Amino acid sequence: MIINGVVAEYNPFHNGHKCHLEGAKKQTNADYTIIAMSGNYMQRGAPSLVEKATRTRMALENGADLVLELPICYAVSSAEYFATGAVALFDKLGVVNHLCFGSECGNIAVLSEIAQILLEEPEKFSAALRRMLQQGYSYPTARTFALLDYAPSLSCYKDVLSSPNNILGIEYLKALLRRNSAISPFTTKRIGSDYHDKRFGERQCSSLAIRQAVLSGQNLSVLSNQIPDNAYDLLKDALTQAPPMCSNDFSALLHYKLLMESDTGYSQYVDVSADLSDRIRKNLYRFTDFQGFCELLKTKDMTFTRISRCLLHILLDMKKNDLTDYQQIDYISYAKILGFRKNASSLLGAIKEHSSIPLISKLADAEALLSPAAYRMLQKELKQGSIYESVRALKSRSPMRNELQLPLVTI
Repeated sequence: MIINGVVAEYNPFHNGHKCHLEGAKKQTNADYTIIAMSGNYMQRGAPSLVEKATRTRMALENGADLVLELPICYAVSSAEYFATGAVALFDKLGVVNHLCFGSECGNIAVLSEIAQILLEEPEKFSAALRRMLQQGYSYPTARTFALLDYAPSLSCYKDVLSSPNNILGIEYLKALLRRNSAISPFTTKRIGSDYHDKRFGERQCSSLAIRQAVLSGQNLSVLSNQIPDNAYDLLKDALTQAPPMCSNDFSALLHYKLLMESDTGYSQYVDVSADLSDRIRKNLYRFTDFQGFCELLKTKDMTFTRISRCLLHILLDMKKNDLTDYQQIDYISYAKILGFRKNASSLLGAIKEHSSIPLISKLADAEALLSPAAYRMLQKELKQGSIYESVRALKSRSPMRNELQLPLVTI
């Protein structure tokens, strides 16, 4: 049995995602594909456009066999922790053969060489990095120059570290190396629109372009050739039940949280430096909404996305000592199922036989299956998810859903 692992957000699922799943399965001759998917919050520090059950069904109807939820503490973290959590999840399942990801580079040998250098940080590389930083370069630019100084043979790949999927792919590779994992990495070259491209391609655009079309109120028919038919129908149905979600829907909650903690500051939260904490406090009364505050706070060294992620960490009460606790239990202590295909019983059986962590299919059973530390992690995750459900309910003027009562997605 050959099993692929894919880390995804599917916010929302589109033709490029379907192409990636089908291509990876064909090229690795895989029998099954497991998705580690972000739940209702995204790595860029924003809520998902539509809730996770809809996105789970999109994945299952287009090539996935099992969808597991990547814990929120990793789903809304930096590329390093995002990759660390996902790789730990796949590694602990004990059945995944290939970690498959798309990249702008498409060359696993090049990405692996860069990952090895960045992980080991040989002295020549470290010295070059310090020198570039002292000369005033930003960290990403300094790292690229230091890499080329250490390995001139990579000069024709000098733009690798400026592309988001390459960066994330390198973090996957570093995480695999750190764990000495038996999982084999596999990359396919990203085709179609760029990650940040807001334009529609002929049949393949970015998730960003789709989100912007939905949030700007465009007729959904403009998306009909950008999304698989079944995913398009699911997106339409989801948007009939509730409006699309965006960061500004959380503005009042965020401002309240910031005001209530302004005396103590915010540096106890993940990724929030003392400098950023001070800037937040100084600008509290200039707050208009979530996205506007990100624009106000961003600097040359801190991008809009990083600020957005930091503010979401504050809103979701993600503290630095939480991550320390999770590291002590080796990052992942359970695999929470979002959905599966009914004909994947052999896959579920293999996981139950080989996994070093429990599969959580019924949240009511979790306390009996988990260690106290793992159960605390799950409880915090459920509370963070409830914030999304609360805002979604208010926006759609409907009763709030309780995740404890939501069924798994099965097809």
